[in-house]
Amino acid sequence: MGAANTVPGVSGGTLALMFGFYERLINALRDGAHAATQVLRGDLKGALASLKAVEWSLLLPLLVGAGAVVIAVAGPLERSLETHPENMAGLFLGLVIGSLIISWRLMPTWNPRLLAVVTLVGTSVFAGLGWQNGPLNDPSPLLLFAAGAIAICAMILPGLSGSFLLLMFGLYEAVLTMVDQRLMGDLVIFGFGAALGLAAFATLLSRLLKRHHDPMLAVLLGLMLGSLRVLWPWPHGVGYTSPNDTQTFDGTGLQWPTQGTTLWPLLLAGGALMVVLGVDALASRQNKA
Repeated sequence: MGAANTVPGVSGGTLALMFGFYERLINALRDGAHAATQVLRGDLKGALASLKAVEWSLLLPLLVGAGAVVIAVAGPLERSLETHPENMAGLFLGLVIGSLIISWRLMPTWNPRLLAVVTLVGTSVFAGLGWQNGPLNDPSPLLLFAAGAIAICAMILPGLSGSFLLLMFGLYEAVLTMVDQRLMGDLVIFGFGAALGLAAFATLLSRLLKRHHDPMLAVLLGLMLGSLRVLWPWPHGVGYTSPNDTQTFDGTGLQWPTQGTTLWPLLLAGGALMVVLGVDALASRQNKA
């Protein structure tokens, strides 16, 4: 799950489904979120009781394993983004499209209202991302806190990746740098935002998906569809200078790639798409079993 959540488009929640412990994970996160809420209310006795109910035998090994892999992978990913931005953007594009296809299949039935929600959200996000000037290399503490709070929520939603949200916000490279260079101050702010966001939103998102499943899924699909702009066609979500240093692409412009840069990104996009769909097929087979 740590490896999955490090690359945009692959959902740790999908892997939890495949390995057969998704419901246990959700229950453990809810108990932890409930304990955090009780601490904020000053109910320490109730918080201790809730903490005892948390399935720590699941969460602790999971957190240690995921954290170790994130630390190990952050450096190579950051260097790959700097040296091969077109190829990495093509890889991410395939991952995100695969995730979008999986999420689209989750909708029980489609109707004009839901299609309108997807279209409205997707168009708004696509247009709004045009205001972004490029990756944010030195984000403010408030932005780091907010990004952690929002990105962590993707952990509990199969089909939606926290790294994908960071890429959309222009913070993907910045967070990789924080992890790789052990920038503890920034990591503490990001982690505190993630902890508070999980405590605040885990139960809310669970309720919304239960009571308003189809509209919420339509909103998420619109978000993912519109956010493909950060990889259009590549690699404007990470920013790069053309090989001959004559042209700089920054932010979310819609320029086409320079000649000779399309083959490998397309191949990597196709391969990544197949990997995501294959993981989803394994998850579906595991759930049926």
